[in-house]
This record gives sequence, C-alpha cells and structure tokens, in this order.
Amino acid sequence: MNLGTKPRQPKRSRAVYKYRGSEAYAIHNILIIRSEHSRFLYFRFYFHYLIFNTFCMAYEMVSRLSLPGVVFSMFLISSCFPCQAQLSSNFYDSTCPNALTTIRTAIRRAVSSERRMAASLIRLHFHDCFVQGCDASIMLDNSPSIDSEKFSFVNNNSIRGFEVIDGAKAQVESLCPGVVSCADIAAVAARDASVAVGGPSWTVRLGRRDSTKASRSLADSDIPRATNSFSELIDMFSRKGLSERDMVALSGSHSIGQARCVTFRARIYDNSSDIDAGFASTRRRNCPSTSGNGNNNLAPLDLVTPNSLDNNYFRNLIQRRGLLQSDQVLFSGQSTDSIVTEYSRNPSLFSSDFAAAMLRMGDIEPLTGSQGEIRRVCSVVN
Repeated sequence: MNLGTKPRQPKRSRAVYKYRGSEAYAIHNILIIRSEHSRFLYFRFYFHYLIFNTFCMAYEMVSRLSLPGVVFSMFLISSCFPCQAQLSSNFYDSTCPNALTTIRTAIRRAVSSERRMAASLIRLHFHDCFVQGCDASIMLDNSPSIDSEKFSFVNNNSIRGFEVIDGAKAQVESLCPGVVSCADIAAVAARDASVAVGGPSWTVRLGRRDSTKASRSLADSDIPRATNSFSELIDMFSRKGLSERDMVALSGSHSIGQARCVTFRARIYDNSSDIDAGFASTRRRNCPSTSGNGNNNLAPLDLVTPNSLDNNYFRNLIQRRGLLQSDQVLFSGQSTDSIVTEYSRNPSLFSSDFAAAMLRMGDIEPLTGSQGEIRRVCSVVN
C-alpha cells in the first residue's frame, strides 16, 4: 500500500435538477457505484424523483385548465374509484368491536333451530342488493311514505328471515347504539349462514348505510323470477355488474332451501324434454296441477343434500333435475353449460367462486359516508 497517497473514494452518482415552469428535469451522470449502501441511496433518490416529477406534471396540467376544467378533472378522478372502495372489512373495529361476533352467534342459533333459515338469509341479502343496491330497503315495512318491497310479486309470502336480522340488530344496538347498519348485518348474516351449512366463508366489506326509501316497482322488475329465460337472467345480472360466472355461482345457493309449488308447477307438468321424468313425477306428489291448490306446498331445491351448501345443485342440473325453470336454463345448451360442468366436478372451485360472487354482489351500489342513515330498527326509518 502506498501510504503517501490519499485513499480512493467511492465514485458517486450526481444529479442536477433544473425546475423550469412546472417541469422537473434530472440529468443523471451515473458512474460506478461500488457499495450496497450507495446503490440503495441511488434507488431511493430515483424513486423520490419519479414521484416529484409526477406531481410536477400533474400540477402543470391542472394549471392550464379553467375552473370548470379543474372541476371536471376532479370528477373524472373520483369516478375512477368505485363505491366499494369506501367499504372496509375493519370498519367497526374501533366503533363496535364485538359486532361481528354478536351477529355470528345470532345466526348460528337461528340456523341451528331451522336449517332452512340459512337459505332464507342468503336470499334476503340477494333480494336486497338487487333493488337500489345493498341498502336494507327490503326490510322496510309499509308506511305513508314507504311502498314496501316485502309485498312485491317475488317477495310476497316468500322472503323470510326478517326476525333473525331484527334480533341480531337489537343485540348489536345494545352494545353500540346507532353504529351498525341493517344493510351490513344482512351482509354478514349471509356469510355466517353459508358457513353454518358447510358453505364457504369470505371477508365481508363493511360500511354500508341504510336507505330511507324502498321501491316495490323495482323489486318487481329487477329481482329474478323462477320463470325467467336464459337471456333475461343474463341481462338482469349484467345490469348489476355481475358476469355469467357470477350468475351461475350465485345460483348455487339453491343447493339449500325450499321452493313453493306455485314457482315450479308449470315445469313439472309441461312434459318438456328438459326435465327428468322420474324427478317430475316425484315432485308432482306434493304439488297438484290445479292452480291455487297447494300453492304454498314446499319442495327442497336439492333433493339429495337439501341442508348443505355444496356443488350437488350443479349435478342435478346436468341430470335435468333443476326444480326451477330459471335453474335448469343454466344447463340447456347455453354458454353457461361449461361453468355448470366445472362446478359439478370441482367443489373447491364452486366454493371460491361463490364467495367471490357474494362479495361482488355485496358491493352493488352501497350507501356510504353521509348517505342514508343507520336505522335503530330495521323495519322503519328513524
């Protein structure tokens, strides 16, 4: 070593900034960077430069706009972030930390008492979300200002589970008055009901608020019916932002629950080629052909495993044993045949797709922020 000379210093990166108008320029003269620490400093510097440059360009663009242009730009930016971005799985962590546990206990108790209630709670959430979004409008009773959705064609004498939601709401209110919405309780209840009958779980996004209005007319037009054709179903789900795969996966909830004779009478008596003859004969035993006779007699949607949320529903469709016409059309030479076949062979795929579709459905047009209200009682506005 030559002690008479200075030790060689590591060569460093140099950057020269010039700010002209609203643009940032960086002239890099990158030499040999010999140490890990130097490389780290350089990349950190470069990252900060990129961020700084982005803000400069954004500022220049906005500075050239008129006030209306700025407002319009802000609108475009805000429209890029959907409503569900305001929902969060930990929404009640600080304001009502025991809410989810309380709801889960109430749902488990209800399903343990009546297994059919699991299907009813999932259906309640579904019918709520398809009308005005997931806002608990379906729970509002008739009043001078409310035309209740409970009495629409699809819901009347059919939709169930209100007392279970009311019970869970009362318990949550005793813990955290005016904090947890009925819409969120319905969403959580659907998830907990699925788990209670062997179905999948998912992390529910929370923060919905409750509507102060209802629409029976929208319930009549927007909720799918047992007699809908394939093209009608595709259109109805598409209008809610749901795909064909979402539609098929959500229909798998018909692996549990029961249907009234009036909803499947035409199917089991029309002698069509799309229904198994033995299956139709079995269903006719408790569903008379005469209209008005035995309308409310019940039959399980899935004859094999009526109390388990599984993929047997799709096997039924392949065997032409879908109880409702709107079920069987999913496997009738249409584009969804392949999805039905996939789910019939792969229960894990069905479970994961069902959970994902329930999440997407739960994100349909929620009221958030200052919209709507947090009802004290789910059946009436405050």
